[in-house]
Amino acid sequence: MLKFILFTLFLMPLSYFSCWWLVHFGLFILMFLFYFNFTSSYYFCNMSYFIGCDVISYLLILLSFFICGLMIMASESIYRYDYYSNLFIFFIILLFLVLFMSFSSNSLILFYLFFESSLIPTLFLIFGWGYQPERLQAGMYFLFYTLFSSLPMLVCILYFYNLYGSLNFSLLFNFDYYYFIFYLCMIFSFLVKMPMFFVHVWLPKAHVEAPVSGSMILAGVLLKLGGYGLFRVFCMLISSGMSYNYVWVGISLLGGLFISFVCMRQSDLKSLIAYSSVIHMGLVLGGIMTLNCWGLFGALVMMIAHGLCSSGLFCLANIVYERLGTRSLFIIKGLINFMPTMSLWWFLLSSYNMAAPPSLNLMGEIMLFNSVVSWSSINTFVFLIMSFFSAAYTLYMYSYSQHGMIYSGVISFGVGYMREYLLLFLHWFPLNLIIFMSGMMFI
Repeated sequence: MLKFILFTLFLMPLSYFSCWWLVHFGLFILMFLFYFNFTSSYYFCNMSYFIGCDVISYLLILLSFFICGLMIMASESIYRYDYYSNLFIFFIILLFLVLFMSFSSNSLILFYLFFESSLIPTLFLIFGWGYQPERLQAGMYFLFYTLFSSLPMLVCILYFYNLYGSLNFSLLFNFDYYYFIFYLCMIFSFLVKMPMFFVHVWLPKAHVEAPVSGSMILAGVLLKLGGYGLFRVFCMLISSGMSYNYVWVGISLLGGLFISFVCMRQSDLKSLIAYSSVIHMGLVLGGIMTLNCWGLFGALVMMIAHGLCSSGLFCLANIVYERLGTRSLFIIKGLINFMPTMSLWWFLLSSYNMAAPPSLNLMGEIMLFNSVVSWSSINTFVFLIMSFFSAAYTLYMYSYSQHGMIYSGVISFGVGYMREYLLLFLHWFPLNLIIFMSGMMFI
């Protein structure tokens, strides 16, 4: 594992020699090498001194490699106009390094350290390359929501270490006391990061103001840090979880239902996609909180699927924004006339966002449905209504943007660049490919 960290560190100096595409190529080579490091074990293997890799970390690190490579491809306009492109690429490599360390740390305190460190490069991406002046407010929301929730977690980690003398993931065991405060403080930081309904306000703001690369990494990987953290800490909170988890399952499912209604009245394209992320991560949260096999594996599949699909939709929104200078659904009507070839990609990624077959999203939703319904049959109705409204707001987004009377200010006929088609293909293709390898999820 150390060799991948060293490779990434040696990519950093290249960012100061205007080697934009070389760094991009380096990340994909590194991803290719890491792919052959495959593990299907639920125990840590590929161990170095303080880092290791099991099947959950492996899949999420692979996703991080992929999304960081695609971020560089999507942000080509920064390179073209030389808008501090060297600094931009440096922050992407730094963010990737922090994510790699977060997902591969085998100690709770190290995971906490890198989990919080991911805040800094993301904040610089939002502040430095965001669009509107409101990005300062969005960045502050992001910063203070995350920091407010994480301090109690640090205190709990130190308390646990003081009691038992170890924070290694392999040595964590069921903390067999029903301390609600300990339980709440340990998981609250992850609930904010996912984000759970009630503490989701920072996410739409951060997404709308972030550049395309910021939105991609936020939707693709950073939200998954919360789910990954829950995977890791629940091995010591099983007793408490059996008593209190019904609260979070209820909030996540009902919250998903309410946010579906919010999605139906969004006029900003990026805001709509951001709110749909809250719904998907609510499903993931509900699956993890049931603490059964279907739920845990379904949450993992859903995190991978959502990371690729949501990132692709943000790329599409950015392609429209670069040409028309707006993301308002009232102005960007009739895109099928303006960019007919891009309409196919809108259709494919929108249909996958509402879990149409044969997508990985569908597999994740079926597994989560099994989990949540077996936990309590009342959830059946909520889940079904959520699935219906998921289709409703996705169709609303697709039909409003693609059909209708084209705005008279848009007079040119535009086609996409080859780079953009490749970028969208690389988001869409793995969603089809991985479902054929889905047996790996059931080993």
